[in-house]
Amino acid sequence: MSLYGMLRTSVSGMTAQSNLLGTVSDNIANAGTTGYKRADTEFSSLLLETGGTEYQSGSVNTDVRYAITQQGALDYTSSSTDLAIQGGGFFLVNDPSGQTQLTRAGSFQVDASTGNLVNSAGLTLMGYDVSKGDPSVVLNGTAGLVPINLQNTKLAATPSTEGTFAANLPSNAPVATAPVAGANVAGASFTEKSSLVAYDNLGNAVTLDLYLTKTAANPDTWQLAVYDQAGAPATGTFPYASGPLSTQTLTFDASGKLASGDSISLAVPNGATLTLDLSGMSQLAAPYTPFTASVNGNAPSAISDFSIAKDGTVYATDANGRKSAIYRIPLATVASPDRLEPLTGNAYSTTLESGAIQVGFPNEGGAGTLLSGATEQSNVDMASELTRMIVAQRDYTANSKVFQTGTELLDVLMNLKR
Repeated sequence: MSLYGMLRTSVSGMTAQSNLLGTVSDNIANAGTTGYKRADTEFSSLLLETGGTEYQSGSVNTDVRYAITQQGALDYTSSSTDLAIQGGGFFLVNDPSGQTQLTRAGSFQVDASTGNLVNSAGLTLMGYDVSKGDPSVVLNGTAGLVPINLQNTKLAATPSTEGTFAANLPSNAPVATAPVAGANVAGASFTEKSSLVAYDNLGNAVTLDLYLTKTAANPDTWQLAVYDQAGAPATGTFPYASGPLSTQTLTFDASGKLASGDSISLAVPNGATLTLDLSGMSQLAAPYTPFTASVNGNAPSAISDFSIAKDGTVYATDANGRKSAIYRIPLATVASPDRLEPLTGNAYSTTLESGAIQVGFPNEGGAGTLLSGATEQSNVDMASELTRMIVAQRDYTANSKVFQTGTELLDVLMNLKR
């Protein structure tokens, strides 16, 4: 073996061990970094063609790899915007230049200047706006993604469009005398009365008066008449300023079940068309008893809190305790995560070896489960890193001794020439 080859091999070995010490140093420094994935250095030998009488020394090839697929332990926090993934997915984030990247670092907080959710590296969490319905998801791209903004979110007024009203009507109630409530004349008679609150297009509350009047027997027939309470007379019950908004005839069979008239539709003043489901109505020998009375819609209200569900849906909670879905957080997967290219800020970009991204949602397609109020810790094991550091230091020292010996032999050779 030539002295030159021996020196070259020693330098190559020292360089390889230096790279190993560099990855160990990074791992130890980032042992407490959220979402950090451990770097490792793999070596392979590079052999040169050797003759029968002389050995040609080669060198060492170095390959740095990252344990991206290895799950880190979870650290539970008190912040609902801290997010962790259990599984193979990645958050889709944008850097300040608008480039989309992947990350597992989910320590997100609201940026004071923009209101967007950003992590400690300044990367903005991206998601789909679902406040107006289900999003159109591009499975192999990021089209349609918007920054998740919790500062400028306001709940708009939602007009009432559907509801449910169910009650038991007394079967032994007498038939009312004409005129009945649906006629809207002074002295009109009715059997029972209830009220519901609905909302118009601006979020104003509209109180609806529901009059239930038994109009016939065998078969038992009732009339439901709905009025806008704003038009009620100052004294007495009738007449209202206008109306009724709608009427419906309810017919019951011999067993007290509703035979016809299972819904009623009416136009809410300054609002949308409201359809009430009446299929739960009954007529039995019992007092008038309302069972269900619900109407959708809402008045505008200030946001008091946010929450993130396991399926990635971001909910805004108003001062009245009502939740509304505003965003949904997707997760991206790639075929070979360990082949992703690491970037500054514990982020990654795709490569030819990693494959392109596949976009989905938590709990779908192997993307993993999303947890709110937790972050994924670094997957660095300090004991292993310290052991690797000791071994690398020993190997580095051994290679330096070989280099030193080669230098001494070269000096002897030069002295022989003199």
